[in-house]
Amino acid sequence: MPGKIKTFLSSKYLDPIIKLLVQGTSPRDVALAVSGAIVIGIFPVVGATTILCGLFAVRFKLNLPLVQLINYSLTPVQLFTIVPFMKMGEIFGVEKLRFTLSEIISMVGKEPLHAISVLWNVTMQAIGAWMIAAPIIGYISYRIVLIITLRLRPVKETNE
Repeated sequence: MPGKIKTFLSSKYLDPIIKLLVQGTSPRDVALAVSGAIVIGIFPVVGATTILCGLFAVRFKLNLPLVQLINYSLTPVQLFTIVPFMKMGEIFGVEKLRFTLSEIISMVGKEPLHAISVLWNVTMQAIGAWMIAAPIIGYISYRIVLIITLRLRPVKETNE
């Protein structure tokens, strides 16, 4: 019975959504959209990724719903990587991170403007660290997604 439910859900819901998300796009476009959304989705400034992903999709004429779906699904990863990016950013030597993740969340929740001023330097350093990591993450994710999309692409029949 669980197999029938899985097949039903896949055929009625999952498959049409996937077809809609990749409709009219080449495997390279899908790989670019997904890898770009992954890179931008982990940008270490909460709230900026929606706008950045939108601009990315429009600029490169990519599937906006696909880019935003990947972006939104990466929110937990983004939150998890903010502090590591802040720590990596310490290589620039401007300021060391003096707060834990829970302290940052509390500060942002209670006094957002104060949090911005206190965390400004470490956030800028985190963006610098992200800029170093982004090309590597983008290249690796692009290659992986391209391989997957090329393998999943339906084979066209030729009438020769």
